[in-house]
Amino acid sequence: MSTVPVRKYTPEEYLALERAAENKSEYFRGEIFAMAGAREPHNAILVNLIAAFHAALAGTPCRVYPSDMRVKCPSGLYTYPDMSIVCGMPTLEDDHGDNLLNPQVIFEILSPSTEGYDRGKKFEHYQSIESFREYVLIAQDRPSAERFVRSTDGGEWVLSTTHDLHGDFNLATCRANVRMADIYRDISFPPPTIADIHPFTVYPDGMPPR
Repeated sequence: MSTVPVRKYTPEEYLALERAAENKSEYFRGEIFAMAGAREPHNAILVNLIAAFHAALAGTPCRVYPSDMRVKCPSGLYTYPDMSIVCGMPTLEDDHGDNLLNPQVIFEILSPSTEGYDRGKKFEHYQSIESFREYVLIAQDRPSAERFVRSTDGGEWVLSTTHDLHGDFNLATCRANVRMADIYRDISFPPPTIADIHPFTVYPDGMPPR
């Protein structure tokens, strides 16, 4: 049985196509991967994040970039974080000004279709960026912000989490503090399930009591 070979693109070919395209795609090792469009809760949280951190970082040398800013990883991945922050001058790949090379903080808003990738391979790609110091994962279905901070020796990533909707969330890299309520402003959460309430309960017949 013959198979159709996968078309391989150079980074230059990908960028030429991407700059003319209506929808976003990632690129890695010659292949182009279409990215799914975000739904309403994702977009609402993203707007809240941009507004909250733009205000928190006013008067500092740190700048917030939304998801239209493409990031190039030394591993070879071109991708679009939901939000990134650069403190100091941004380093761009070329005169087009649309490939950021030196984000210090990267945010991803989790969804069922991308959570595994965001926590796994994508995080690995981001770690190839020398300037990258802080990774934030924001849940859509509950108030939850996970913050991974790179140790000073560049080895370990230290995790801290915030779940209190009435508390504050802070960044270690650029000393920005925002309210969790501002991140989740006007967001409605689905009602909890039995698994959410009793995540470690095992019932003999596999069913919870009625």
